[in-house]
Amino acid sequence: MMKKRQMASPIWLTPLLLMIPVLFYLLKNKIQAQRSQRKQQPPGPPGIPIIGNLHQLGELRHRSLWQFSKKYGPVMLLHLGRVPTVIVSSADAAKEVLKTHDLNCCSRPLLAGTGKLSYNYLDVAFTPYGDYWRDMRKLCVLELFSAKRVQSFQFVREEEIDLLISSISKFSSSATPVDLSEKILSLTANITCRAAFGKIFEEKEFGDERFQEVIHEGLAMLGSFSAADFFPYVGWIVDRLTGLHARLEKNFKEFDVFYQKVIDDHIQKQTKEPGNEDIIDVLLGMERPQTESSAIQLSQDHIKAILMNIFLAGVDTGAITMVWAMAELARHPRIMKKAQEEIRGCIGKKRKVSESDIDKLVYLKMIVKETMRLHPPSTLLIPRETMSKFSINGYEIEPKTRIQVNVWAIGRDPKIWRNPEEFYPERFVDNHIDFRGQNYELLPFGGGRRGCPAISMGITMVELALANLLFWFDWKLPFNTKEEDINMEEKVGLTTYKKTALLLVPIKSDP
Repeated sequence: MMKKRQMASPIWLTPLLLMIPVLFYLLKNKIQAQRSQRKQQPPGPPGIPIIGNLHQLGELRHRSLWQFSKKYGPVMLLHLGRVPTVIVSSADAAKEVLKTHDLNCCSRPLLAGTGKLSYNYLDVAFTPYGDYWRDMRKLCVLELFSAKRVQSFQFVREEEIDLLISSISKFSSSATPVDLSEKILSLTANITCRAAFGKIFEEKEFGDERFQEVIHEGLAMLGSFSAADFFPYVGWIVDRLTGLHARLEKNFKEFDVFYQKVIDDHIQKQTKEPGNEDIIDVLLGMERPQTESSAIQLSQDHIKAILMNIFLAGVDTGAITMVWAMAELARHPRIMKKAQEEIRGCIGKKRKVSESDIDKLVYLKMIVKETMRLHPPSTLLIPRETMSKFSINGYEIEPKTRIQVNVWAIGRDPKIWRNPEEFYPERFVDNHIDFRGQNYELLPFGGGRRGCPAISMGITMVELALANLLFWFDWKLPFNTKEEDINMEEKVGLTTYKKTALLLVPIKSDP
């Protein structure tokens, strides 16, 4: 028999066979490394390709994220389109973001596709963290919203609140319901206009009602869904097709025309006496004498950017807090009566509440705190963007990750607040927690480098207006409405306000 001839293996096959165990070893290590990296990332709900978790967010985004946090924890990772976003829902984690790692994540992304708009002042308004931003922050804290500057506008606040009380008194004589939502928004808009421009605007100039419409539209646009926010490089095309880009362009053009008019008016007039300047006077005064060595090279675009931040952050937020406070008081007559007794007992025979009286109104201050705990104007703080890698609660946070703090969820955390859904101002008796950014259990104004610099301006207005509303009037529900029937639904833009107007019947008291 012939022996079968053995076939020799190709010469290249032997080294390949020897490489197989090495390849398996490398592949195994890579898989383990990927698994380890996934373990170091925050947990979060599974998404789907391209859109990530966007389809899982409801209209009230803060509530959807609150429900997710119950399952995935106080630090969770979502992918909103192409943008990794970390949601923080506990006081401890918020402290990590706003204090411990503040410098690592204090930059800010553009909102609602504003990067494709044609107005230079928007680039300034949404500037990322850097030398210019630090200089502008210092300007706001030391010049525009200092204690001295806030005090200088006392007469403006008191005059506008007197006008508010006078206008509501007309409804009192006939026991007619008054739309407090509209009245209070007009109050905050007028105070802000007078502080910024030295006057309110008549219909022939801009129109008070139209002015409020433009502000509402701006807030709605900045809080709306923009494809450019979540799909870089291509999303702006979608925004153009859906008409969002055109609406944004129209809205910010109206702002630009408005700002330019008031700046030109101030330039044409003589400079006011020191101590009587409005905010534009102060800013123009800094623009004129600057040199190349000045720390801040102010231009009119910078002034417009500051004005936009003042109006979008100041007009709505103060009104929102007051409307929610009055709605809660209408639902809780015991609390309203207790507040009125404190105010009227403190004021005595005086004819109104002045700012010098506010520090004596301890219970009123508790009501304001409790309102901002349950109804923070910005339920989700404006997004931050990380600039370097760091960790929160043991989870690795990568650069270029957006971070949002769900202050609405923190305000309802049962680990912090007993009976968190209950409106109960007495919880702040002998309680050190405050809202100025140092206590992370209560963050309506944010904290850290990106905290609101105008806290004192806003709170002073809110407390004074509420004190006078409660001092001058008893408030009744219209149309045989019961306390439990008051609609407390939310409507969301960049801020979260009451969905339906607050209608109450004012009954003139006789202080």
